[in-house]
Formats: sequence, C-alpha cells, structure tokens
Amino acid sequence: MLSSIFAIVPVTSLLALTFAFIFFRQMMKSSEGTEKMQRIAEHVRKGASAYLRQQYKIVIIVFIVITIIFSFLAYGLGVQNKWVPFAFITGGAFSGLAGFFGMKAATYASARVANACRTSLNMGLKLAFRSGAVMGLVVVGLVLMDISIWFLVLNHFIEDMAGGYKLMTITAIMLTFGMGASTQALFARVGGGIYTKAADVGADLVGKVEAGIPEDDPRNPATIADNVGDNVGDVAGMGADLFESFAASILATALLGAAAFIHMEDIQLNAVLAPMLIAAVGTLLSIAGVFMVSTREGATQKELLKALGLGVNVSALLIIIASFFILQYLALPNYVGIWGAIVVGLLAGIGIGQSTEYYTASAYRPTQKIAESGNTGPATVIISGVGTGLISASIPLIIIVVAITLAFGFATGFNFGMDSLNVGLYGIGIAAVGMLSTLGITLATDAYGPIADNAGGNAEMSGLGAEVRQRTDALDSLGNTTAATGKGFAIGSAALTALALLASYFEEVRMMFVKILDRPQELINNVPAIDASFYDFVQHYEIHLMNPKVIVGMFLGVMAVFVFSGITMNAVGRAAQKMVDEVRRQFRTIPGIMEGTAEPDYARCVEISTKGAQREMMTPSLIALLIPVVVGLVFGVPGIAGLLTGTITSGFALAIFMANAGGAWDNAKKYVEEGNLGGKGSETHKATVIGDTVGDPFKDTSGPSLNILIKLMVMASVVTVGVAVSYHLL
Repeated sequence: MLSSIFAIVPVTSLLALTFAFIFFRQMMKSSEGTEKMQRIAEHVRKGASAYLRQQYKIVIIVFIVITIIFSFLAYGLGVQNKWVPFAFITGGAFSGLAGFFGMKAATYASARVANACRTSLNMGLKLAFRSGAVMGLVVVGLVLMDISIWFLVLNHFIEDMAGGYKLMTITAIMLTFGMGASTQALFARVGGGIYTKAADVGADLVGKVEAGIPEDDPRNPATIADNVGDNVGDVAGMGADLFESFAASILATALLGAAAFIHMEDIQLNAVLAPMLIAAVGTLLSIAGVFMVSTREGATQKELLKALGLGVNVSALLIIIASFFILQYLALPNYVGIWGAIVVGLLAGIGIGQSTEYYTASAYRPTQKIAESGNTGPATVIISGVGTGLISASIPLIIIVVAITLAFGFATGFNFGMDSLNVGLYGIGIAAVGMLSTLGITLATDAYGPIADNAGGNAEMSGLGAEVRQRTDALDSLGNTTAATGKGFAIGSAALTALALLASYFEEVRMMFVKILDRPQELINNVPAIDASFYDFVQHYEIHLMNPKVIVGMFLGVMAVFVFSGITMNAVGRAAQKMVDEVRRQFRTIPGIMEGTAEPDYARCVEISTKGAQREMMTPSLIALLIPVVVGLVFGVPGIAGLLTGTITSGFALAIFMANAGGAWDNAKKYVEEGNLGGKGSETHKATVIGDTVGDPFKDTSGPSLNILIKLMVMASVVTVGVAVSYHLL
C-alpha cells in the first residue's frame, strides 16, 4: 500500500531534528558572559528543570490512569480499537519531549543572547531566533517522526480490508495519539501559565508599583521565578500546544481524505499522504527561512518585525508554490481547488498574525491609546484594554469564516450540496495543514519571545551597560509582539484544526459501527453503515438545531469555556497572592535587600510558584477530559455534536479576546517604559503596570490554554466515541 514518496516524511523529520541539534550546538559554543550572568542563568535553569520534573511526575500518574481506562474500553467493553492505549501514550511522550528540548535550549540561550547584545543587536537577534528555532524544528521533527512510525507500523499489522477501510482504520487509530499530545499540552500550558503569572504579578505589583524598582531588578525576590515561568509556560507549554495542533491537523485531514475517497482506492492513499507531504516540505522550507533572519544595528521595532517576517513570509510563499506541484504529482481530483484551500489556510494564518500585531504592538494606535488612558489611572487602562480586546476578536473571526467558506468552496468547485460534503471537509482540513505547514519557523518566532525576555532580565540583573540594555529591550519588545502574534496564530490554527477534528468525529462514528462494534449492515438513514455517508450519519442522529440534545450540548460547551477560564484566572490570583505576600515579607524582614547588600531568597519564590501551579492545574485539566465523556453518556452523539460546536465557537472568540487584550496591556506598559507619556516611575507607568498585571493571566494562562481546551475536548470525544454510541441515557 505504501508509496515511495512517503519516504520524504521520515527523512524530513530526521533533517529537522538534525538542524535543531546544529543550532543548539552553535548556541552552546557562544559565551554565556560574566560570572554573574552565568550564575543567574543557572538559577533559572535549575528552577525550570525542577518544575518540569515535578509536573511530569503528576502527568505520568494521570496518563497511567487514563491508559488503564482506555485499555478497559478496548479490551474489556470492546468499544475502542486495541491500538488506542498505545497511541495515547506515544502522543503524550513525544509532546512532552518537544517541550523539554525546547525549554532546555531556551534556558541555555538567554544569558548567551544578553552577552551577544554586548557586541551588536544583530548578533543578539540571530542567536535568540536560532535558539527559538530549536523549539520549532524539534516540534515538527518529532510530529513527523511519530506519524512516520505509526503509519509504517499500522500499515504492516492492520490486515487488508475491502472498500478502502484499511486506510480508514489506520488514520482513525493514528488520530487518537493526538489526545495524548493534547492532554500533555493542557497540563503544560495551564501549569506553566499559572507558574509564570503568579511570579510575574508578584514581581510587578510589589517591585514596580510598591517599591519603585525596575523590572528584573536583582533586588526583587520574584525575578528568578518570573524568568523560570517564561520558560515553563511560553516555551515548554507553547511547544506542547503546537505539537498537538500540527499532529492533529495532519491526522484529521488524512482521515477525512481516506473518507472522501473511500471508493477510489487508487486516489485514497494519495489523499492520505497529501497533508503529510505538505507538512514535510513546509518543514524543509522553514529550515531555509531560519537562515534569512538578520537586521542592522539600531533597527527600529518595525524593522525588527520585518526581519523576522522575511523568513516566515518567504517560507509561506515557497510552500504555496511547492504544494501545487505536490498535489499535481499525487493527481488528486480537482487538485487545483484543493491547492486553493491550502493557500487560503496560509493566508488566514498570516491575516490572523497581522491582525494580532496591529492590536498588540506598541507601534500602532490601539496599544498607544491604552497607554494614553493611563493618564487618568489604572481603571481607564483596564477599560480601554478590555474594549480593545473585544473589538480585536472580530477580524480573526471574520478571517476564519472566510477561510472555512473558501476552503470548502475551492475543494468542491463551490458545490455546497451534501453530495460534496466529504470533499469540502477535506478542503477545510487541508487548509489547517496549510496554515501550520511552516510551523518550524513560525514557532521559532514565538519561542524567540521568552528567550529575548530572559536575556533582558539577565542583562538587568547583571548590571550590564545602558547600550546593552537598550538592545535587549528592543529584542524583548519585539518578543512581546511575536509572542502575541504566535498566540493568535495558535488559536486560529486551533479553530481550523478543531473543525477538521469535529468532522473526523463522525468518521470515527462510522468506523465504530463498521469495525469495532461489527455492525456494518445496521441501517443508518436507511443505508447500511458500511455504505453510509457522512450526511447519512448526521441525518440518523438528527444533528440539527431543532434537536434539544444539540442545543443543550451547545450551552454546555459554552459553559465549559467560561468555567475553565474562570478557574484558571482564579488559580493565578490565588498563587499571585501568596507570591505578593512572600515578596513583601522579604522586603520587610531581610535587611539590605533594597540597598543591594543582601541577596533575596529566590528559591522560596520559585517554590511558591511551583507548588501553586501543581496544585491548581488539576481541576481545569479534568474539566476538559470529563465533560465530553459525561455529555456523551447522557445525550449521546447529538449532545457531543452540540458540545463541540459551542466549545469551538465560544472558545475561539474568548481566547482571541484574552490573548489580544493581555498583549496590548503588556505593550502599553512597554510603550511608556520606552520614555513616552512620562516614562518609568510616572503615574501613567504605574497605571499601565496595573493593566499589565490584569492582562498577564489573560494572555499567558487562560487565553492560550483555551485553544488546547478546544482541541482536547474534541479529541476526548473522538477517543471515547464508542461510549457515546453504545451507552447513553437519552
């Protein structure tokens, strides 16, 4: 069954991992600077490693419990494929590895970037970006490796089946390892987000507002914990998050391709391989794009953004060209239309990124207006930020609507009838693959942000000169924008990926009848299950707005999004209160801190953040795992359809609002700190610091965690589809 062209996928995975190792080795060869710079970097590394070890211990316990449950469903009740427990474990393991390697590179890079800035801005930019590329290339490399291994193994062990069901079975099993990745990603995102924001809020409120000392001042006890948090949240968390998005988009599209061309076996394999090949070629072009990033000394923020954008945009343009020839070679029906869907996905990703940049970068009016509102105090800063965040959600929503419509239309020749539904859904899935095809370099720009932030912190704490601090500040401010853009991109990709997964849910329902429950002749909308279409299953389960089960599910999906956001926000608040109390205690009881003659107890603050994150991350994570199972048991397949619809739509809008509002508050503070509107220490500055503390859990905890919630709830529904089909009360 395998085609020789599939070899591109595992070869590309090895190339990506090789270049990640090369960039890591190059970074490690550069100097870490003075003894003090090295000591500070070592504090951060130890704190990040200690946190991650503790988190993985908890995650391993959770994975053991879930694997036992999946094994019971597969081997006891017979309502799940017997490969699923193993796929679940490998998905989580590879996701955890991606986060670990990315964080390791980031914690070794920060002091080296600060030291490079002692020479030039360009050297600092290149080193920070290529260190971020380690994360990007490790993520895509491990995804492609995991897919390659599973595809080869399952192709060998799954017996041949008539009617194209072998590929349906293989892709359906492979899709389930995405749940392992999603579960690991949610723990990483929620735990890391709580950790970093507890430290950040404590450092800002007591250090900047009460004590009047600069950000990253070594006299602030929470500074090291804040820098550790940047790595465990924005590096390890983001890496695990986008690992799952990349894998899920490829695998959901492969399953939809297998379903769309199920009666065309000569075409079916090529439709399954198409998303894998596009992702592989996009990875190769991402590697090329990394080498294009450079800038001149004294570059402005817009010039720095342009420097990063060059690598991303050139890679995107080249994948547009390459994907056309890939689809032409694979000879898919209407390959030009399917190529159009890929272009739509790429343009949608760029559009969401540009929209996010406009609403969050200090170079544009929305963020400047928030800073100006600080003249009348923190209340107006918060009001202005909320308003800006709400408005900012409109453009990404419109972009996603247009992308869905055009992707479906291009793939079907703008035939919106039910007879072309499967091919249209394949178009939406491959648009998600298009959006994520250059993830290797896109994620590099995002991982660059916390590396630059930590470099600035190291420079401040090490007492480097004003010129060096100016360079690290420029890289840090750029990092705030790239981080906000990256979060918008991640949330946008989650929306398209979740839609592809939602469509895959019904293909899993079909597989449940045909292969797992062995009821291929059961009538579905008066058609035997083995011959029933996607639309037949929708009709059979009455998935429409007049079905109260669907409506109830939609409301429950919206509820889950808001409850999850509230719990994660409150978790940050509780952990931050403990951090504020601890920082105040140290200022009060340790003589000589403010004079710089005594070193604060950094370890105690790291310990508070670690314990707070571990304690608080369980409840929101369990919500995402349990609600789909409960809704499926009570309301069956229609309830799940409504639940996922409500979760995807409300979760996407709320996530964009929170990420953009938080990013705008953060950069409004940076705008003032650059010397505008009174500069550091002014009343306007204090007001924007308050706004930033409100925005911290918005942009770094609840907002980015929502895109994982969306995908994990869909994944949990897909993996437990046998329960919803076989056992439900209504």
